[in-house]
Amino acid sequence: MSLRYASMIGLAALLLAAGAQAQTLERVRESGAFRIGYRTDAAPFAYKDALGEAAGYSVDLCRAVAVNVKQALGLAEIKLDYVPVTTEDRFQAVQDGRIDILCGATTQTLSRRELVDFSLFTFIDGAGVMLRNDGPEDLQGLVGKKIGVHGATTTEQALRNTLAKLSLDAEVVSVASHQDGLAKLRAGEIQAYFADRAILLYLLLQSGAEDLRVADRQFTFEPYALALTRGDDDFRLLVDTTLSALYRSGQIDAIFGAAFGPKANQSDILRALYVINGLPK
Repeated sequence: MSLRYASMIGLAALLLAAGAQAQTLERVRESGAFRIGYRTDAAPFAYKDALGEAAGYSVDLCRAVAVNVKQALGLAEIKLDYVPVTTEDRFQAVQDGRIDILCGATTQTLSRRELVDFSLFTFIDGAGVMLRNDGPEDLQGLVGKKIGVHGATTTEQALRNTLAKLSLDAEVVSVASHQDGLAKLRAGEIQAYFADRAILLYLLLQSGAEDLRVADRQFTFEPYALALTRGDDDFRLLVDTTLSALYRSGQIDAIFGAAFGPKANQSDILRALYVINGLPK
């Protein structure tokens, strides 16, 4: 067998495997189960609550998708399987079919679109920094200091790029979770913690910490979306249809309020996102 012929067979096999795996709706019809992948440490978007159950803004969006999957397939019942994922394995979990949809604080990027597909945008955020009240006033004051960031995230790369751009010599410390970063900051093990601002503000609110603050500056643009298997147009259309209906009807306001609390306000850019993505039927 020639090398060229063998390569063609290999490529065809990969395409066939991808096509077979991509039919999410058919798999759910056969199994009666819908698998929601979620981060356990990305509150208020996705996390494990005090009862040990999946919760958060993105998780509620995925539950709305599950309702429409059930209706579209004409199922009397649908089982929701919540599958915890990490920042390191979340995209692989989508690729290998371990989960049907990824719900978290997931930034859509062009490089990630080589791995998975994405829904319409679900949220707009940006990287920020949390500091101790008795610590540096800004990034310039962090020269020679330790800055924490959750590993394997776009925020980690953004932090490294920002330090390089500003020619700031600071040590980047990768932490296992946002709660770990908060604890290290309060203990003085790091002098700043870098994460998406919505997550930082939620951490600050939930912790009740009066010795910390979130700086006003936003360093990046982070458009969140739900991640799906590549090439599954029917399922992606169902997901986008679900999101558009939530935005168009205003039901998204209740989901936002439940996740962020009654005192939280939607930013102008987030309200614009809801309007723009509230596509007509």
